[in-house]
Parts: sequence; C-alpha cells; structure tokens
Amino acid sequence: MKYFWLAVVLFASLAGGCAHAPQNASLPALPAAASPSQPVVLASIADDIPSKSPEVTVEPSELPVKSPTAPVESEEATADYDERLDDTEASKEERAPTIADPIEPFNRAMFEFNDKLYFWFLKPVAQGYKAVFPEGARVSVKNFFSNLKSPIRFFNCLLQADFSGAVSELGRFVVNTVWGIGGLMDPASSKDISLRKQDVDFGQTLGVWGVGQGFYIVWPFLGPSSPRDSLGTVGDYFLYPVSYVNDVAPWYAWLGVRGYEEVNRTSFSIGDYEALKEAAIDPYVAIRDAYVQYRWKKVILKGAQQEGLAPGGERWAR
Repeated sequence: MKYFWLAVVLFASLAGGCAHAPQNASLPALPAAASPSQPVVLASIADDIPSKSPEVTVEPSELPVKSPTAPVESEEATADYDERLDDTEASKEERAPTIADPIEPFNRAMFEFNDKLYFWFLKPVAQGYKAVFPEGARVSVKNFFSNLKSPIRFFNCLLQADFSGAVSELGRFVVNTVWGIGGLMDPASSKDISLRKQDVDFGQTLGVWGVGQGFYIVWPFLGPSSPRDSLGTVGDYFLYPVSYVNDVAPWYAWLGVRGYEEVNRTSFSIGDYEALKEAAIDPYVAIRDAYVQYRWKKVILKGAQQEGLAPGGERWAR
C-alpha cells in the first residue's frame, strides 16, 4: 500500500512540474528565418527532475530550444537580433532607387503605344530578319554600330575623368577599325589585346557628377527615360556619327539606318520583354522599376570604379 501512495506522490510532483511549464507564447522568439512549418524541438526535461522532489518549477529561460538556423540564447539577444534586422531593412529601403511619376497617365499611354509598336511591327520584322540572316552576320552588324559609338564612350570617359577608360576606348576604335575591317569584328576584346568596352553615356556622366534623375518619362519610340537621361540622349546624339547621315543623304536615310540598327539589336533580345511582362502584375510598374534600377546601378558602379572599389559601392547611390 505504501508503494501505491509513493507512486501517487511522484505522479503529483510530475503533474505539478508540467503545470508550471510555459506555453508557446512565453518562449523566446525565433529568428525570422525559421518558418512556421519547421518544427521547434524542445529537449525533454523529465530526466532533469529529481524523483524525490515534491515541487518542481521550471522557468522559461531553462527550456533549451533548438532552431534549424541559430539558437536563441536569451530575450536580450533576440531583441538585439530584431533591432539589427530592422536597421538592415531600413538601410536597404534608404538605398533603394526610387523615382517620382507625376505624369503617370501620359506615361501609361506612351507605354501602351510602344508596347503595340513592339508586338505589331518591331518584333515581327526582327523575327523575319533573324530567320533570314545567320547569327554571325548579325553579330558583325552589331559590332559595326558599336564601333561607330566609340566617340560617345570616349568623350564620356573624359567627362567622367576616367582617363584609363578613354585610352581603352581609343585603342579599341583603332584596333577594330583597322584590324576588325571597319568594326565588323572585335579583335580588341580578344585575350591577347583585352581592351574592355566602357559602358558609359552622357546621362550616366551627369549622374556621376551628382545630377538626379528627376521624374519618370516614357517617350514614344524611345521608351523609358527621365529629364537627366533625356538630356543625355541629346548629348549622345551629337557624338554619334550616324546622326550626320542627313548631311550627305536624304532625310529618310538616317531613319533607315537607325531603324535597321534597332531591328538588328532586337533580333538578339526577342523574348526578354515578353518574359518580363508575363511575370509582372503591372507591366508598366515593372518596366519603370527595372529601368530606374538599371540606370541607378550604372551610376554607382562607375563611381565605385573611380574610387577603386569593387562593384557595388552603395555610398555612390544618387
């Protein structure tokens, strides 16, 4: 009989300990990386309870918690983790590129116009052109127009005080013009010569010197832009030799050359625009955000190169 009452006392002690065990709401918070579907394993505490102790209480901090990512040692550590996480998210939002869109109705109308122009005219022509001309021929045309744009890259390197880039562009133009048969080939990019093409333009130059983008504009035919990049397009126009075709040929000659250049360029990127549209809830917003981020990165990466930093110098964000 005495063993029966001893068993009852032990059972009551264990029940009392479980009654004092904390609920899930009082457990230390897990890091954000632990998803609700991932189980949290609580170590058994039954072996740690003395069998002859009449009353046992277990504090929440005494419960060992195992997380799939990292252990939470205390509420203070958890609070510090959350605070650092908030600071990181805030800094990301502060660095994220944004642009005002005060003329959105006009921009959306121009976006629809350019969208129809692409699907009804540019894409079908580029698909037919791609089917007729092999890739090698189209690459040669692309190299030719890229070589003609060397003055744009050369002078913008000078304006950005990037003299090594200017020397590289000058060398590329000479090599590709002489040994590349007028720019149809690109021997300057070979391993033996290795002269890297500078991805610069006048809009980027203005951004490197501190000029902000302003607000968002969608131009017919030209597409996404901003006041800064629109001014940059005008500056690049006067540095592009093709712009002076009208001086030696009828006005429509320039239009034909620029149209052919655009068709050849589009033949390499058919499907990219379609994929972006299909993946976006609002294609207009997706294109706007993609454009702003692209231009923003061009400015900060150029700034990082000038400072001798690796790509991604966020302090150059403008």
